[in-house]
Amino acid sequence: MSQLKKGALLTYVKIILTNVVGLVLTPFIVRSLGDSEYGVYLLVGSFVAYLGLMNLGINNAIVRYVAKYKAEKNKKGEQEFLGTTMWIYIFISLFLTLVGGILYYNFDLIFSESLTYEELRIAKIMFIILVGNIAIALPGGSFFAICGGYESFVFPSLLNISRYLIRALIVFVVLIYGGKAISIVIIDTILSVTVMLIAARFVSKKLKVKISLKIFDTSLIKDIFSYSLWVFLFGIVYKFQWNAGQLILGVTTDSTTVAIYGIGVMLGGYYGAFAGGINSVLIPRATQMVINKSSGKELTETMVKIGRLNSFILLLVLSGFILFGKSFILLWVGETYENSWVIALLLMSVMTLPLIQAFGNSILEAKRKNRFKSLLSIFTVGSGVIVAYFMSQSYGIIGTAIPLITAMALNIIIMNLYYKKIFDFKIFSFFNKTLLKPFVLFTFMVIIASFLLNTTNINTWPLFLLFGSVYTIICIIAIYLVLMNDYEKSLISNMIKFNKKK
Repeated sequence: MSQLKKGALLTYVKIILTNVVGLVLTPFIVRSLGDSEYGVYLLVGSFVAYLGLMNLGINNAIVRYVAKYKAEKNKKGEQEFLGTTMWIYIFISLFLTLVGGILYYNFDLIFSESLTYEELRIAKIMFIILVGNIAIALPGGSFFAICGGYESFVFPSLLNISRYLIRALIVFVVLIYGGKAISIVIIDTILSVTVMLIAARFVSKKLKVKISLKIFDTSLIKDIFSYSLWVFLFGIVYKFQWNAGQLILGVTTDSTTVAIYGIGVMLGGYYGAFAGGINSVLIPRATQMVINKSSGKELTETMVKIGRLNSFILLLVLSGFILFGKSFILLWVGETYENSWVIALLLMSVMTLPLIQAFGNSILEAKRKNRFKSLLSIFTVGSGVIVAYFMSQSYGIIGTAIPLITAMALNIIIMNLYYKKIFDFKIFSFFNKTLLKPFVLFTFMVIIASFLLNTTNINTWPLFLLFGSVYTIICIIAIYLVLMNDYEKSLISNMIKFNKKK
């Protein structure tokens, strides 16, 4: 099995483990910290996440350029490029630390109206630790990007899986013995340093990639930033889509409201991971197709192959969440978080199409045509954030969510037209082959299931697991018999044969 296929498989293993562990651990964290401190924990995490964007999209540039140098067998060019990017990261980390210090001394001014004195004290301690975490993690991210450029996906995936499981175990034990939110961020920082060192050793010893700090090629800087700047700008917008709501509510409401919104965003993130994670293993392949000057038809066909498989998974999860999501949230974290279902459902619905079309974004990056997407997103999401701020003051959580969701939807419509322009994307062919039959099938399944469950109150875990499992099994059978073509069925057969051989 190739690194690409193994990487894709491990990506889904990681996604499943992340979701399962997260779903198990989150209610324990909420109860251990309390609604208020958990809200502060989410708020600070969202705030610091924007500082993490100071990588300026360079990791994406590393994946693309390393893949290019590898294809050209240009070791000297690769070494000069990586030495230069490492120096850039060092400067960024120093600047980030300075910015973090300025923000730290203005924390009271920003959140004094929404957080209590004790909440501010906890928030400031977590903030300074997380700033240090990001300052270390930024250069460390380059090692994972190098692995991506070399299409070496197995070790990084295994490392991240191990890290997540170890983190979950340590957090669980620490919280049992009375640890709080500050303990969690300390654990995350220690694990970040450890993982960075392991990844650096793998890149050096296994991939034989050398990074020399003696090299700083100023002529490369313009080329690097001409590519990464637009990735960086889109990254800002992407963070706004996910974190702006929590920041807005953190300023205009209270920490408990932030926690309710944050749970909805978290579930939306788990949903997005089902397809979004796979994009990380597609950028090198998209780069190769672009270099080989593949036609619009060939690019669309590849997009269809990937999109169909993603659509089966995503629509299964989305339809299940429509039917059982509210019951799950009430059982999972309690009645306080009932509105989290609405937030999660809105996010999942609007995210479905761009997740199915994830390969299209890889093509844009490979063609260095992501400028338009970044500028478009700045306008649409930026407008959504402004409207959300004012609506949150009168309509709370829903008033915050609706403008942001609307901005995302508008983005999707325009980007499909842009795909058509850039690589002759066959829009109607894609929708016909990828979404039409799955949408009809799952709509039918939801209607029938809703009718059958109309008088059933799913208020215990055994009932939830019973009905959820039955629905999932029926859907999987329907997907295989009704939706899958011969190629997709052969993938399942080959996977089964591979597992038997092992």
